[in-house]
Amino acid sequence: MSKARSRARERAVQALYQWQMAGQNIADIDVYFQSDQDMEKVDIGYFQELLHGVPKNLEELDGELDAFLDRPISQIDPVERAILRMGCYELRFRLDIPYKVVINEAVELAKNYGAEQGHKYVNSIMDKVGQKLRAVEFQAKNKSRSN
Repeated sequence: MSKARSRARERAVQALYQWQMAGQNIADIDVYFQSDQDMEKVDIGYFQELLHGVPKNLEELDGELDAFLDRPISQIDPVERAILRMGCYELRFRLDIPYKVVINEAVELAKNYGAEQGHKYVNSIMDKVGQKLRAVEFQAKNKSRSN
């Protein structure tokens, strides 16, 4: 996993948090991050894909998450909500990224930016969403363990 991609995820979570909290236009947030934030070691293309892709597919992503949440998504901590939505986006639309990488990155972001035990919640939800959206990968993993 590349550090530039990890940094892109980190910046995307910050930008998505800003979008969720302020309702600011995504294009304006994109411009702000590119001009006012340190984006030197960030995979800019991936940052933009996440920043624009999550809101564009929000209804579908929230629908995938809802089945596994213990409360309405609007009641999830805003940082963790941004992480869950972004992770769900990657599981759904970025099949080239192994589900374990997506989950690990989401958990690390939650450890760094979420509530004290938020990473455990994020891990639990991402694992369940991953099992649903990446069933073939999960089955292959389980099959290789049993051999």
